[in-house]
Amino acid sequence: MTMLVFGHKAPDTDSTGSPLIWEWFLTHQGMDAKAALLGTPNTEAAFVAQRWGFDLPAVIDDVADDQPCVIVDTNNPAELPANINGADVQAIIDHHKLVGGLETKGPIDITIRPLACTATIMHQLMGEHAGHMPEGIKGLMLSCILSDTLAFRSPTTTDTDKALAEALAADLGLDLDAYASEMFEAKSDVSAFSDAELLRMDSKEYAVGDTKFRVSVLETTAPKIILDRKASIMDTMTTVATEDGVDQVLLFVVDILNEEATMMIPNDLSKSVAEASFGATVSGDTVVLPGIMSRKKQIIPNLKV
Repeated sequence: MTMLVFGHKAPDTDSTGSPLIWEWFLTHQGMDAKAALLGTPNTEAAFVAQRWGFDLPAVIDDVADDQPCVIVDTNNPAELPANINGADVQAIIDHHKLVGGLETKGPIDITIRPLACTATIMHQLMGEHAGHMPEGIKGLMLSCILSDTLAFRSPTTTDTDKALAEALAADLGLDLDAYASEMFEAKSDVSAFSDAELLRMDSKEYAVGDTKFRVSVLETTAPKIILDRKASIMDTMTTVATEDGVDQVLLFVVDILNEEATMMIPNDLSKSVAEASFGATVSGDTVVLPGIMSRKKQIIPNLKV
C-alpha cells in the first residue's frame, strides 16, 4: 500500500516541499511513497514547486482506516485529517512543540528537533543518502529553509539551518538574497485571494484557556496591499470565526523587510490580547509590533487573554 506523506492544513512552503522531499527519499530506498497536501498551498509554495520542476501533490480531504502515512511539519491533530487516528501513522518529522492527541497503531519513529525547518531535519535523517539528492530536491530543501527562516530574519533560525541553506545555494549556483526575493515576491501576490482565503491561508488554531483562536499570519514584502483591504478583512474575521468554531481570528501581517508585524484590532477581545500578550498600547484598529516575525516562537507562546 502506498505510503502517503503530508504536512498540515493551510500548507506553506515547508509543508508542501517537505512531503515531496520525503517522497523522493522513501522512493530512493525502494518504497512506494506519494506526497499529498491537505489544502491549496500558498502562492510562494506554488512558485517554488514550479521553479524546481514539480507538480503540486494532490489535495486529500481525509485518510482511510489503516492508510500508511508519514506526518511532516506538524504533530497537531487539529491540523491533520479528521481520521488521522484511524490511519497507520508510521513516522512524524517535525520542528514544533509536542501537542499530543495522536493515537497510533503501534510504536512509530518520531523526530522533533528545535530547528527552523522540517527540511533541515530531513537532511540530517538522510545521512549519506543526502549526497544523492537531485537538483530539484535540493532546490525544494533550500526553499523550505528560506521560507521558514524568512531568509534568516526569523528568530527561529539556527546555525544549522543557515549553514545548510548556504551550502545548497552554493551547490545550485544561486544567489541566496536574489532567490529569496523571488520567493517573497511570489508570497506577496495575494490579489487573487478573497478575504476569507487570506485569513485561512497560513493559520493555526490555538486555545488560551477556554478561548479559541485562529492565529493567521501573512508574511509579505508589500504589507500595504493587505492593509489596504483592512476594513473588509476585519468584517470577514467575524464570519470566519463563526464558520470555523473559534472565538476570534487574530491576524498578523508580517513585514519581512522591516522585521515587524501589524496586528489588526477589530474589537475589544483583539485589543486585550494585543495589550496582554505583547505589551502594546492600542489606540486604533491596528497596532505595529516591532521585531515580531514568528508565530511559533513569538506569537503563540505569548498569547494571553
